[in-house]
Amino acid sequence: MKHEYPKNFARFYDTIYHPMRDGVDSEYFRNLIRQTDGKVLEIGVGTGRLFMNAIKDGADIYGIDISQSMLDVLYRKLDKNQHHRISLQSIADFSFDFEFDLVIAPFRVIMHLIEKEEQIRALNNVYKHLAAGGMFVFDTFVPDPGILHNGIDKQKDFDDEYKPGKRLRRIVTSMPDLVNQVLNILFRLEWEEDDGLKTEEWKFPLRFFFRYELELLIERSDFDDYTIIGDYMGKDLDKDSKEFIVICKKDN
Repeated sequence: MKHEYPKNFARFYDTIYHPMRDGVDSEYFRNLIRQTDGKVLEIGVGTGRLFMNAIKDGADIYGIDISQSMLDVLYRKLDKNQHHRISLQSIADFSFDFEFDLVIAPFRVIMHLIEKEEQIRALNNVYKHLAAGGMFVFDTFVPDPGILHNGIDKQKDFDDEYKPGKRLRRIVTSMPDLVNQVLNILFRLEWEEDDGLKTEEWKFPLRFFFRYELELLIERSDFDDYTIIGDYMGKDLDKDSKEFIVICKKDN
């Protein structure tokens, strides 16, 4: 698993995703962290969209990511005496010499694990690092049949100023591979600089899951106790659910 964010994707990550995601999942994960007395780990910490709020709330939180370019952005936000909380590690093989009461992998982290062996290894590695009674929470989206069938062709999903007088656009293409349950995503950034229009592209696979596949996957892991809910307000799964929010617990 290697999904290094290109430099300019990391540069513009906050500009794009704060307005896109903050009103969706941030309060859910922030409340989980607030309700945790012990140590917390955020997997896929990125540029700190959730992490920085947790630090402000006084959480004893750590963060890992596999993208150095994303972590470089976060390091610039953090006080130097907090830099020890962040490290370049993967969900499948991260290592700490202490346990966590809560581990979160927000915003599709699990969907970057393409092969089932890596998915199982990741789940078991999280389990190993949880304290007794600890909880692991991650999310994936419920697959959209239309996108699975037709894909997405050069859809502009962001178009705004990233600083006064300078515009940023993102165009997304999604090419489905149904046999391997992968969406091949192509992001294209276009932004204005003083010396003209700049562009950068990034292509990566995203593994999509169905409900019973997720259940079987968890049941193959060391986790025995889990629940799947359908949105960030705690609603049960139903035919209209857009999210799989998976809550795994380690027995006492």
